[in-house]
Parts: sequence; C-alpha cells; structure tokens
Amino acid sequence: MAKVVKEPLPGRYPVSYGEVELLRDLDRPYGWVLCSGGVPQSYVDLADPTYLDFEYVQLMGTVIDVLPGGPLDVVHVGGGAFTLPRYVAATRPGSRQIVIEPDEGLVQLVREQLGLRSVPRLKVRITDGRRGATGIEDASADLVVLDAFTGAIMPVELATTEYLADIARILRPGGTLLVNAADGKGLMFARRLVATLRRAFRHVLLLAEPGVLRGRRFGNLILVGSARELPVDRLVRSAAGGLTQARCVHGEALVNFVAGAAPIRDGEPVVAPVPPPDVFGH
Repeated sequence: MAKVVKEPLPGRYPVSYGEVELLRDLDRPYGWVLCSGGVPQSYVDLADPTYLDFEYVQLMGTVIDVLPGGPLDVVHVGGGAFTLPRYVAATRPGSRQIVIEPDEGLVQLVREQLGLRSVPRLKVRITDGRRGATGIEDASADLVVLDAFTGAIMPVELATTEYLADIARILRPGGTLLVNAADGKGLMFARRLVATLRRAFRHVLLLAEPGVLRGRRFGNLILVGSARELPVDRLVRSAAGGLTQARCVHGEALVNFVAGAAPIRDGEPVVAPVPPPDVFGH
C-alpha cells in the first residue's frame, strides 16, 4: 500500500485549459475523482495505485498485465491524474515512463494535490501529443498508451495514419500500442480508427463491453496494436472474466467490424464522436 503524503483538498481548480474539479470518493477513504467539464476524467486511489475504478481503465490494465514480465519503458500520451503511470510503477517496479500532457496547470495540480512526486522514474513533457511524439527516440518504448481527450472527445489529430506511423516508430519491434477511444451508435469513428491501426500494425484487436460493441450505448473501446502476435487467448479470458465482462474482437471478426471503413488521414474533415448529454448524468 502506498504512503499517502497529504490529504488533497476537494474543490474547483483553474488549470491551463479551463477548470477541473477534485471530488472525494465517499466509498474509498483515499479515492479521488478528477473531473473536466463535468466529465469524470481520472480516478486515483492514493493508498493503492493498483486499484482501477473506471471500467475502461480496468481493460487497459488487463492489456498491460499480459505483456512480457518485468519493467517497461512506457510513453503515455495524455496525463489526467496519471492513473496508469501509477499502476505501471506499482505493478512493474523499475519501469521508466514519459507522460506527454499539454496542460501544465493540470500537471502542477496533480503534483500538489494527488502525490505525483511519489511516482518513481517518471518524466513529464508539457506539450501536445503530436509534437511530443516527434521528440521520442526511435525504438525506445515497450508500450505507448494513447489516452488523450478534450473533455470527452478524442482529438482527431491523434487518430490519423500519419500520427500512428510516428507512434509505431517509437515502439520497439515487440512493442505495443494501447488506445482508449469512445464512440456510440454506428461506431463509425471506432471502425475508421481500427482501420487506421491496421495500416500501422500487423496485429490489432479490440476490447469493449457488448453493449458498446453493438452500438447500444456510448462508451469506451480499447484498441491494441503491435508488430508482434498478441496474446489473444489470454486477453479473451481476462476480458471475459474481469469485472467489466468485455469482449475481445480479433481476426476475421475484427475485419468484419471494420467493414471496409477507410483509415483516417491528416486534414480529413473527420469529427470525433460527442457523447449524449445523459451519459455522465447531466
């Protein structure tokens, strides 16, 4: 169990790009929720960094857990409250991590209120995802986590063929890309994003809850890409047996999911999905 340095102060805080809110979890004594624009963005348990509250983050943790054992070199595009960097540091001691996050005010808030300084071997680069990736060395990462949102919307410039080619450059030959996306009815953005990943990586799969996969509700989809074969059987079992009860779509089923959707390219007039107003209880 991690040592809690100090008690955070709940409330609203100005950051570089607007305002965020820190909320206490009344069910867990050290649990905190970071909200942006009224949208729950991150959850951290300051006493237990291995506790992942959001269902989509649990799925991302499932993927991280099936990667080869030992420390990892990780690049995170998108910081939030640094939930996954904390998780990797706790479950893979000795890991080296870089977080690319454009909101300097948010990073400072997380440092001051949510104990970010306690995470070992972590570097933060204050820049956007496109510029930040260009500054990362070739073949230097075992894992890249792409989890960048403006409110509840994924920036389209981080979903293009050109950008994912740059991410592929950063990864070692056996490295893995882990992407958090969100979509709703029809899943057209998700289908195009999967098609984009399939241009950059030989092996691709998708994890999501059945209701989201059927387009019945807006939600998160976790995409995984690698040049090496992925541990599909383990991911199928882990996803189905976890708290989230997700499906793992791969192989011919993934080809059918894409259904001829075109990859996303720089400059295309693509609009990322916007969640319905009732998704977050508004």
